[in-house]
Amino acid sequence: MPETTIDEVMAELAALEDPKMREANEKRGDDHGVNLSKLRAVAKRLKTQQELALELWATNDTAARLLALLVCRPKAFAREQLDTMLRQARAPKVHDWLVNYVVKKSPHAEELRVAWKADADPVVASAGWALTSERIAKSPEGLELAGLLDTIEAEMKDAPERLQWGMNQALATIGIEHAEHRARALEIGERLEVLKDYPTPPNCTSPFAPIWINEIVRRKEE
Repeated sequence: MPETTIDEVMAELAALEDPKMREANEKRGDDHGVNLSKLRAVAKRLKTQQELALELWATNDTAARLLALLVCRPKAFAREQLDTMLRQARAPKVHDWLVNYVVKKSPHAEELRVAWKADADPVVASAGWALTSERIAKSPEGLELAGLLDTIEAEMKDAPERLQWGMNQALATIGIEHAEHRARALEIGERLEVLKDYPTPPNCTSPFAPIWINEIVRRKEE
């Protein structure tokens, strides 16, 4: 069976473009109009194709980049490639999928976590915090949780939006996963009031850390 060409895939993505979907996505900073369920269906059909993924990424098209992240081979990327890709990924959904679907599966994840968390670019730093939340939950050995809480307490309130979200997730994860730090995590969240008034749809948990922590802990204890 012949490999699908980049031109064929780009034509298919163009055919899936929905102006109303684009309008809704652009309000969140994502400049594409492709339904993500349909995008995943395309990826499922294409299966893993690393070379195609690299071509899709190089188009600089948001829908194509999202598809690239679904058909790539995460462990095939060099550390420098992933660092470059993160700095190119300005659309929030591309940034999110790159971190969650690719970098977390990479052998370079821990090295990148440390480098990105200290980066001067707040969008890059937010990826470092997302990877830190993953470690807080799954492999906290070697992390200084009290020190992370110190940083969050000092910096989260005035951090740019994306970085603030990353720190807030880490705060909530510490409170949820580590009972010995829960009281302090709750206290920091209550005092800083970050995302306290965030509009939350029915049946969804608020991102306000004290509500988030208490709700997930309650579910775990049921």
